[in-house]
Amino acid sequence: MARTELTDQDWELIEPFLPIGRFGPYPGRLREQFEGVLWKFRSGGQWREMPSEFGAWQTVYDRFCQWRDAGVFQALMDGMIAEAAWREQTDLSLVSVDSTIARAHQDAAGARVSDEVLTCLEEAAEASKGAARRGRSGPS
Repeated sequence: MARTELTDQDWELIEPFLPIGRFGPYPGRLREQFEGVLWKFRSGGQWREMPSEFGAWQTVYDRFCQWRDAGVFQALMDGMIAEAAWREQTDLSLVSVDSTIARAHQDAAGARVSDEVLTCLEEAAEASKGAARRGRSGPS
């Protein structure tokens, strides 16, 4: 038997964000399929290794793709954040920016530039800003 992660209380928060199309899934299978997606990413296993308790792996994979393409996971995340804020359970100490968000170009790390080149670059940047303020795209 596969271990499930969601409590009934968790499911009450998640279920409204999962759409039910004209042809399925049946509401009784919706939780199993969502748990299957959780299993896949929690375990790191392949879709084909998914325990049968979650249904056919192809069905769970197809449902995941539909939810991904429809933006369901982003809506779910936004909803959970809003719910936590409404309950005053937000903890901003958990918010962080890592290197996958704020990345510098590879040439920005330790590049050595002469003072003359640096001065020219700064002047070009200022000229570009001035041109943008005047409604032009570049120096004339």
